Amino acid sequence: MKHFDMLAFDLDGTLIDSSVDLAASVNHALSTLGLAAITVEDVKRYVGDGVAVLMKRALGRQADEFFPQAIELFRDYYEGHLLDHTVLYPDVVDFFSYFGDKKKILVTNKTEKYTLKILQSLRINDYFLDVYGEDSTPFKKPDPRLLELAMGKRGVSPERTVMIGDGVNDILLAQGAGVVSCAFLNGIGDREKLIRLQPDIVCESLSELKSFFC
Repeated sequence: MKHFDMLAFDLDGTLIDSSVDLAASVNHALSTLGLAAITVEDVKRYVGDGVAVLMKRALGRQADEFFPQAIELFRDYYEGHLLDHTVLYPDVVDFFSYFGDKKKILVTNKTEKYTLKILQSLRINDYFLDVYGEDSTPFKKPDPRLLELAMGKRGVSPERTVMIGDGVNDILLAQGAGVVSCAFLNGIGDREKLIRLQPDIVCESLSELKSFFC
């Protein structure tokens, strides 16, 4: 059993399934510009580095020409549709309640205003002491200074902090900041890439971590 004072979480693919709404918003932008749609599976491969990078990846070789229009179309649409199909994974609330005495923070490359709206609407915002979106600080995942800032604010040490996420950036962030890395393998990230990074802990569900953490 590992003892932790603070649990840091990724959002998309770790706590929520947002892939359908992200794909719909990307494809709204693409179709408005007369471009071919992409699949939900494509979007799953493209997420993790913020909405601008997501849109550039979706545009591919046409990014130089269409990006400024596309990102505005995406943002306008997503703000009104980010909860059409987005849901919590089944064991999230139970996990948060089980570890109710632990400090919890959210560290995501999603834009802060989208993040806060989702947390409030899904009624999990009160579980977090701090929420760090891609535009909350000068740093974004996997820059270790982001997690170092968060730990400093809450007075916790790296060895008593764990970063839980389904993306490569989550594991790289943890390793760079010297905290325990936990790969959530059942999200939208590439599980083989995660495993190759040799995280300290792997899990298929958050519930599994009850036997790892205390």
